[in-house]
Amino acid sequence: MSLPLATSTWDHEEYDAIQRVITSDRFSMGPEVEKFEKEFASFFGSKYALMSNSGSSANLLAVAGMIYAKGIDLKPGDEVLVPAVSWSTTYFPVHQYGLTMRFVDINEETLNIDLDAVEAAITEKTKLIFAVNLLGNCVDYHRLLEIAEKNNLYVIEDNCESLGATIAGKQAGTFGLAGTFSCFFSHHISTMEGGITLTDDEELYHVMLSLRAHGWTRNLPQENHVVEKSNDPFMESFRFVLPGYNLRPLEMSGAIGQAQLRKVEDIITGRRKNAVTFQNLMKEVPEIMIQREIGESSWFGFSIVLPDWCERAPVLDVLRDAGIETRPIVAGNFTLNPVIEYLDHSIHGPLEAANKIHEQGFFVGNHHYDISQQLAEFANLLKSCLDDQRQ
Repeated sequence: MSLPLATSTWDHEEYDAIQRVITSDRFSMGPEVEKFEKEFASFFGSKYALMSNSGSSANLLAVAGMIYAKGIDLKPGDEVLVPAVSWSTTYFPVHQYGLTMRFVDINEETLNIDLDAVEAAITEKTKLIFAVNLLGNCVDYHRLLEIAEKNNLYVIEDNCESLGATIAGKQAGTFGLAGTFSCFFSHHISTMEGGITLTDDEELYHVMLSLRAHGWTRNLPQENHVVEKSNDPFMESFRFVLPGYNLRPLEMSGAIGQAQLRKVEDIITGRRKNAVTFQNLMKEVPEIMIQREIGESSWFGFSIVLPDWCERAPVLDVLRDAGIETRPIVAGNFTLNPVIEYLDHSIHGPLEAANKIHEQGFFVGNHHYDISQQLAEFANLLKSCLDDQRQ
C-alpha cells in the first residue's frame, strides 16, 4: 500500500502553461500573474487578489499591509490573538512587525482556535485575531466575527491549508479583512511555489502592491491610497515609498495557477468524497478522535488523535512500514518550539487541547482521486495497533 502526504494534480494543461511562458520569453511577474489574480479574486468573490512567491509571504504582506495602511489602526506593541496550533509563518510576521502574540488554545474537536478561549483572552491591548483554518476546516466565522465586532477587533485568516472550505456557501479566506492562501505542492492547488492574499479593502491592497515589489510606486495605479504619483514614468520607475520586499511570483506560477483554478472544483469534490469514506471508517474506531467539520471542509488531510493510553510512536512505525506517510498536526503546540524564546508573547490558559494533539496527534494525506482502498487498510492498521496496545 502507498498513501503519500501529497501527489500532483498536474497534467498537460500545466505543462502547456509553462511552455506558453517559455515561448513568451517573459519570466518575471507580468500578465500571466495579473490574469491569475483576477480569476482567483473572481472565483472567491473578492475584490482584490495579490499573488506572491509563497503562502508565508502572503501572511507577511497581510500583516505588513495592516501596519502601513493609514486607515487600519494597528501598530507595534498591539496584541494579536493567535491559535496555539499553526504553521510557523502564521506567527513570524506578527513578531517581525513588533506586535505581541497571545496564544490561545484550540478546540480539540475542530482543531481550530477555541472561541470560548478567544472571548476570555481579549485584553485592553488586543487589536487583531489571526484565525487559522486548519487542515481544510473553517473556523466558525459567524461567531468569531460577532466576538470581533463586539470588541472592535480586526480579523484576518490564514487559509493556506483550506482553499475551497465554505460556510453557507461563503469561501474561507473571505471572512476577514484579509485571507491568505498557499499554492505549495502539498496544498489543494499547486503553482510550484506561490501564495495569494485576498482582500476587499482597497487601501490595504494598494499598500501590499507596493510592499510586494521593493516598496516602490511602479506597480501602483495612478490614483491610489499610498502616495501621489507623478505623470513621469521615468521618475516613478525607481521611487520608493515603503520599506518593502521582493515577494513577486514568477510568470510560470501565474500561468500554472490559471490551469489549476479550472480544476479546483473537481479537486475539492474528490477530497470530500474521500472524507465521507474516512468518516465512516473511523466510526468503527470510536477511541480515536477525528476532526469535526465546520461548514464544508475541503479536507487538506485526515487528522488522528489517539487515546491517552495509546503510545503514538509504535503506531507511526507500523504506518510507515505499510507505506503510509504521517506528519504532526501542523506544528503541534507551537509554544513548545525553542523559537518561542525570541517571540514577544503571552499564553492564555494551560493549552490542554494543543498539548493533547502535540503528544497524541498526527495526520495522513488526502488526495483528489479515490483512495477508499488505502483508507480501509489504514483503518484496519489503526484497529490492530489499538488492539495490540490493549493487551
